[in-house]
Amino acid sequence: MNGIFDPPERQERNERRDIARENDKRPLPKRFYSAVDYAADGDQFLIRLDGKPVRTPAKNRLAVTSEAVAATLVAEWAAQKDVIEPSTMPVTRLVNSAIDGVVSNFAAVKAEIVRYAGSDLLCYRADKPERLVRWQDELWSPPIAWMRERFDARFLLAEGVIHVEQFPETLEAVDAAIGEPDALRLAALNTITVLTGSAILALAVAYGRLSAEEAWTAAHVDEDFEIELWGEDAEATARRDARWREMQAAALVLAAG
Repeated sequence: MNGIFDPPERQERNERRDIARENDKRPLPKRFYSAVDYAADGDQFLIRLDGKPVRTPAKNRLAVTSEAVAATLVAEWAAQKDVIEPSTMPVTRLVNSAIDGVVSNFAAVKAEIVRYAGSDLLCYRADKPERLVRWQDELWSPPIAWMRERFDARFLLAEGVIHVEQFPETLEAVDAAIGEPDALRLAALNTITVLTGSAILALAVAYGRLSAEEAWTAAHVDEDFEIELWGEDAEATARRDARWREMQAAALVLAAG
């Protein structure tokens, strides 16, 4: 749900995303390694290429605390052919983001998730047509009710795009629900929030209330309704598929614990 009605921080995030897309057009590096594996290093698992540690774009070591995530990273690097294609490595990209960005900006990333809760997708309902109204209610109301029951976070709803101010206590409850996860889990939570436009859906995935597929479906009610009416656009579908891969990567990280 992007556009002129987005809050400033969401517009800024979209601009950063567009810059990243431009960067993705640069020539891809050739694959230079034969073997990929991981090795225990204290309480972390270090990803290695031909026995040498992989470095993030900021030259930090690519290492994670979850062996399941480490195995996924190895699989992504091993799957590269003649060139290294970052778009096919969503978990690697997420881990890079956590190590290079979230670690040093933890409070700001957490605050961004809370800000999304202040204008959460699930709180802005259509007033017509009836099928869309019913569809939104079926998929959006249960997670909102869960937030109230689980975290005492009471969200106000609105029709249309006119901003409704959420109670300060609601945003405090969201902040408490996020807690103090490690940088990678926070990066995953932030990714799902941005992809869906909903901190509620992100928390529902993190706590196991919704699967990634259920949250993804809920986030695309409006889009799917439009597709039912007007049909599918190939370019939009490709972009959605790419975002879904990012969603799956974030959900994998959250499930890994």
